Formats: sequence, C-alpha cells, structure tokens
Amino acid sequence: MKKLGILISGSGTNLQAIIDNVESKYIPAEISVVISNNPNAYGLIRAKNKNIPTAVINHREYSSREDFEKKLIEVLDSYNIDFVILAGFMRILTKFFINHYKNRILNIHPALLPSFPGVDAQKQAFDYGVKFSGCTVHFVTEEVDHGPIVIQAVVPVLQNDTVESLRKRILEKEHIIFPLAIKMLVENRLIIRGNKVIWDSEIENLKDIYIINPYISKNGY
Repeated sequence: MKKLGILISGSGTNLQAIIDNVESKYIPAEISVVISNNPNAYGLIRAKNKNIPTAVINHREYSSREDFEKKLIEVLDSYNIDFVILAGFMRILTKFFINHYKNRILNIHPALLPSFPGVDAQKQAFDYGVKFSGCTVHFVTEEVDHGPIVIQAVVPVLQNDTVESLRKRILEKEHIIFPLAIKMLVENRLIIRGNKVIWDSEIENLKDIYIINPYISKNGY
C-alpha cells in the first residue's frame, strides 16, 4: 500500500477530505504522517483524532529554506513515504525539495491555472471579474503553480457572490477533485508527458469528471 506524507499549514479541510476517503478505501493508500510548519494548525488535531502520526517543523526555527526542507525530507523519508501531498501548505518549496520527490508531489490551488497563481487566488479571480473560477490539482515543479495539471473543477461566479462565498464553493469542489487525483496517483494511473498529464483508462472515470464539472459535454471529453 502506498504511503502518503501530507503537508499542511492551517485548518486542514482538504486533509479531512483525504482522511475520509482513505478510511472509506476510495483512496487505496495510508496516511503515514501529517506535517505542519504551523504549530497551531487545526489540521494537526484532525490527524491526531484519527491516530495519524504528526510532526511540527516550524520554518521560523531554521536559518534557510534548505535547512527547513532538509528537516522535512528527514521526517518524510523516515516514514518511507511514496508521495507528498500539499493540502494547504503555505510555503514555497525549492528545487532542493522538489527534485528529491520529483513527479511525486501533488498540490491543490483554488483557481483555474494557469490563471491567478500565487496567494489569495480566489480574490484575484473575483476582483478581475471572471465569470468562472474553480480549482486545480497539479504536480509541483520549480515554477510556482505551473506544474502539469491533473484535474480541474469549474465554479461559476454568481452575481451576488462575495469573495468568501466564492471561496466556500470552490472549497467544496476541492474536497471532490483532490481525493480523486490522489486515488489516480496511488493507483499509478497518471502519466506525465511534457507538461500534460494523461489519465490511464480515462473513459472509466468520465462519470466522475462529469459530476465534478457539469459544463463538460458527455460526448466531448
């Protein structure tokens, strides 16, 4: 069974979605450790409530990003993890860390990449006046929020939306597509070709994708 190391910084709602889908066997993997750079992250409590090992590696206690990442790697490797999952981890990772787990790091971003990378993506999209936003699961590369895209979910921006209401509806989609992407990853059904991700047996997952994004034509995927 594949082993996941999950990195968090905050409340951990995506972590909870992953935990629930691992418990239900939808994701055939084990969460070996949850690591937070924030000692007050509520996600740590979510993990402890399920008896999942946790660790706090506070980036403020390290003089350089590389020293911080060396400690991350030390802990992750001690659990023999297969994949690193960034579930609301608010630190930019360097080439040093990314190369150590090349093509084995997944992140979720609350916008339709390549539009609106970086922080506060929901507000960026809202302020720009887009009619559709959403979220993206992608592999992590050295260029922030530019790695190969695994899956996206679309969320319409409504006339009466606020940044917070849009953020909430995007988050609901995150809790659907992130577990699906992780499931495909641990089942070795994602193939990276250049900057594109090819799904093995895509037709089998068409129903799941259509539910996530009802704007996709059933005959057009």
